[in-house]
Amino acid sequence: MTNPPNFNQILKQAQKMQEEMLKAQEKLADVIVEGISGGGMVKVKANGKQEILSIKIDQEVLEAGDVELLEDLVLTAVNSAISKASEKSNDNVSKIAGNLGLGGAGFKLPF
Repeated sequence: MTNPPNFNQILKQAQKMQEEMLKAQEKLADVIVEGISGGGMVKVKANGKQEILSIKIDQEVLEAGDVELLEDLVLTAVNSAISKASEKSNDNVSKIAGNLGLGGAGFKLPF
């Protein structure tokens, strides 16, 4: 017969995970990723909190005067940056979960 899990131990583990998650969220502001489109004509930087930090547009794109192309390039670069930031966030959560013995699979940030 196996012993039931110790509630205090489970509570301590949950508190530790919450502390680790808060630390990880704070560190995400320092993680910088870049989304690029149009062969580098548009570059978007975001942090691990999925906040856009900067958008750089090559002068050549502006001079072309093609608004639809520019919109598509910006959209693609932003989506790429957000996707990379999300991936970094989820990697951090998986590492924390693994370190706490919870296995990393399936853990996603709630934001």
